[in-house]
Amino acid sequence: MNKIIQYIQESYHELLHKVSWPTWEELQSSTMVVLIATVIVTLLVWGMDIVSNSVLQNFYKLFR
Repeated sequence: MNKIIQYIQESYHELLHKVSWPTWEELQSSTMVVLIATVIVTLLVWGMDIVSNSVLQNFYKLFR
C-alpha cells in the first residue's frame, strides 16, 4: 500500500513542479489549430461521402 501512496505523491509532485504547461496563449493557439483541422477533415469526409453516394446511385441505375 505504501508503494501506491508513494507513486501518487511522486506523480502529484511531478505534475506540479516538473511538467512545463503551455501558456494560455499557446493553449488557445493550439486549440484553434485543432478546431480548424477538424472542420477541414469533416468537410473533406462529407464531400467524399456526397461524391461516392452520387457515383453509386448512378452505378445502380445502370443495372435496374
